[in-house]
Amino acid sequence: MERNSEATSPENGETKKTIRTFAFSSFFNDMGADMVYPIWPLFVASLGANMVVLGLIDGIGNAVVSLSQAISGCISDRTRKRKIFIWLGYLFGGISRLGYALSSTWHWLVPFRILDRAGKMRGAPRDAMVADLSRRSNRGGNFGLIRTMDNAGALVGIVFCIAAFPLLGFRNLLLIAAVPSLIAAALIVVNIREKPLEDAKLFKGIALRNLDANLRLFFILSAVFSLGAFSYSFLLIFASRFGFQVTTVPVLYLLYTLVATFSSYPFGVLSDRIGRKAVLQISYGLWGLVCLAMIYADSAWVVMAAFVLFGLHQAGIETVQKAFVAELGPPEYRASALGGFQMVIGLCALPASAGAGLLWDLFGMQAPFIVSLALTVVSAAMLFFVKERP
Repeated sequence: MERNSEATSPENGETKKTIRTFAFSSFFNDMGADMVYPIWPLFVASLGANMVVLGLIDGIGNAVVSLSQAISGCISDRTRKRKIFIWLGYLFGGISRLGYALSSTWHWLVPFRILDRAGKMRGAPRDAMVADLSRRSNRGGNFGLIRTMDNAGALVGIVFCIAAFPLLGFRNLLLIAAVPSLIAAALIVVNIREKPLEDAKLFKGIALRNLDANLRLFFILSAVFSLGAFSYSFLLIFASRFGFQVTTVPVLYLLYTLVATFSSYPFGVLSDRIGRKAVLQISYGLWGLVCLAMIYADSAWVVMAAFVLFGLHQAGIETVQKAFVAELGPPEYRASALGGFQMVIGLCALPASAGAGLLWDLFGMQAPFIVSLALTVVSAAMLFFVKERP
């Protein structure tokens, strides 16, 4: 049972204010982050880096993301502090973009990239706080709202980047991109009130034995799925083979983001009504359709449809899996469980993309999607054996 969390998390004014603050903070932070995303490879190259260096910088960043969430989740549960990790995470994002703007060679990007990715430490403590404040009947909706604002901020950031970059150039745009994350940090500091827990002395960290069999199985099947969930860069490269030019490929990314933005909250609410497992199965099915579309694609329209399906898939899985982990894990170890989950799927992302690239080069551009489809079927089958908590 979730101790007394269902009884002690009424939908009062303070709770609603906290959820809205998290939502708007996510909006601003993702707006700043996605001002950078479309120009990041070009900016790194402009400082003298080759593709190997770019891959190394991004690879280090991915590893830091995975570790930072696990570590922050564990420390958060030990100390019973959430807020400090959240506002510091947003602050790190803002400071890192100022660092990018002031860097004169690619070497200086490395420490700032690490700082930027370390800012993801906010994820597990924030998600644990959202779960603690929610009831079973609205937890999916609350996660969905925050994910919707994530995607909405990303949409605004991408559009701003495309429109403003020709006028501002790299450094001015990077300086501006720091501002939204600083606003996000300020919102958390000012608006979030963290109540100390009386039983803080009970929380001394988490071990694998603290996780029940259902959560362990969900970790395993999510790892299997993540090994086939390679970077969406492969989808963009695939699209370029079907008539999409350098100037039009970003439109597909916008299409995906737009669909994800308007689908995240409905998927969260749907999971409150029909269950987390059902929505996750739908999400796996949507990714399977993406793979099939890419395997049998014969026109640009099929590729566009695949990006719509991809947006729906991301909206469903990124919203619901957090709520599912929060409910399957012990309430006193929520941040640790969420951080550990993010670490597992984050570490699997590295071999997933490397393997996809190898399959692409050796066997053709459909090969990664064939393997991913097989892994998705295995994951969906394993999910049937996970028991959802009432």
